Amino acid sequence: MKLHYENPLIERYSSEEMLANFSPQKKFETWRKLWIALAEAEKELGLPITQEQIEEMKTHVSDINFKDAEEFEKITRHDVMAHVLAFGKQCPKAKGIIHLGATSAFVGDNTDIILIKDGLGIIKKKLVNVINNLKEFALKYKNLPTLGFTHFQPAQLTTVGKRACLWIQDLITDIRDLEYQEQNLMLRGAKGTTGSQASFMKLFNNDEEKVKKLDSLIASKMGFAKTFPVTGQTYPRKLDSRVVQVLQSIAESAHKFAVDLRLLASLKEIEEPFEEKQIGSSAMAYKRNPMRCERITALSRYVIVNGLNAYITAANQWFERTLDDSANRRIVIPECFLAVDGILNIFMNVSQEMVVNTKIIQKHIEEELPYIATENILMEAVKKGADRQELHEVIRIYSMEAARDVKEGKKNMLIEKIIKDERFKLTEDEIKQMLQPENFIGRSTGQVTEFLNEYVNPILDKYKNLLGEKAFLKV
Repeated sequence: MKLHYENPLIERYSSEEMLANFSPQKKFETWRKLWIALAEAEKELGLPITQEQIEEMKTHVSDINFKDAEEFEKITRHDVMAHVLAFGKQCPKAKGIIHLGATSAFVGDNTDIILIKDGLGIIKKKLVNVINNLKEFALKYKNLPTLGFTHFQPAQLTTVGKRACLWIQDLITDIRDLEYQEQNLMLRGAKGTTGSQASFMKLFNNDEEKVKKLDSLIASKMGFAKTFPVTGQTYPRKLDSRVVQVLQSIAESAHKFAVDLRLLASLKEIEEPFEEKQIGSSAMAYKRNPMRCERITALSRYVIVNGLNAYITAANQWFERTLDDSANRRIVIPECFLAVDGILNIFMNVSQEMVVNTKIIQKHIEEELPYIATENILMEAVKKGADRQELHEVIRIYSMEAARDVKEGKKNMLIEKIIKDERFKLTEDEIKQMLQPENFIGRSTGQVTEFLNEYVNPILDKYKNLLGEKAFLKV
């Protein structure tokens, strides 16, 4: 019997890899790694800390005594002190130097930055694989003409591959933004209770160089090139909003793709994968609903809206520290990562197995091409001495008549009317030659080739070690 709420991001959507990244095990194990890095750096700079104490701490870095921590937190009402005491219980020789000179944000904030960094790495890997899937799709269908749409009304032709490049281009913007944030992440470091490093100045007898060195040593031990030059008690919460902005941007791109595919599925032109035993509707057995893309749009909407929290939190920080960020950030940051992870899992799955119904695409072109072709026909007729203004009016009248016939279920006779009209000065063969779909796609094929070669392939070459990821959907 399940009597408690279960978070769908955990139960249904996010991968085990992302769930592990934001798990209690990784969080508190990272706290312990930070305490070890702090102790090592303090020892190297001359504080009376022994290697035996450090080795004792390293022995228990992973076997976290959660029950002890829970009991200590009931007494102290303080999560960091509870884990200091729990770690100290396992490390009796080192308990006196654990968390020496540090404030809660030393483990809390530095850990958050580390989890964000690792989370971005997971997102980047999946983003690269989505781009690669769409690249292969664009390459395969770069020559296949299809109706373009403006205002969801038929417009000039494009190609299926060219349209896919629009989706890829959005994702390239996202991966560049992700790279920038990833490459410019800084650790909070050891800054003390208000960012002044006063406690460390006390420990090192006002030796500023040692205090500065302490900060850089900790960063290096934790895999960072540098720390924030100045902080309050916490790192600037703008870091959170800027990272969430990248996640929101990915959600925007995924939403655009998914809506496009849902519309194409309604037209029966391109569909998402549909498994042999999959049920589209509990009532209507014939239905083939685009449920995966619908799920992408649902999760994307959640990320876009939920991300607003990070901006408001960053804007509302008072002086050096206020605690109204804590409960909010515990939810918002992990859940934005979990949701985008879920979005990309589905995006990978859909993009590697899209179904293209070429006969339906061709049928829709044939239905609309007579209208689209009239501009080219008009130009050719004028070249042969016809009156442009006169024929423009003739085409307008014929088009209205043809549209009325189509709406009554009759055949579109627009081209037949033009063929029979001697004022156009064109033969039937000349007119029919102009009706080849390939004549109306402009530079679509060349644009696909150029775009993939100049913009997409360099990114995929850069991250070729990340390729090969396959999506596993829980539901």
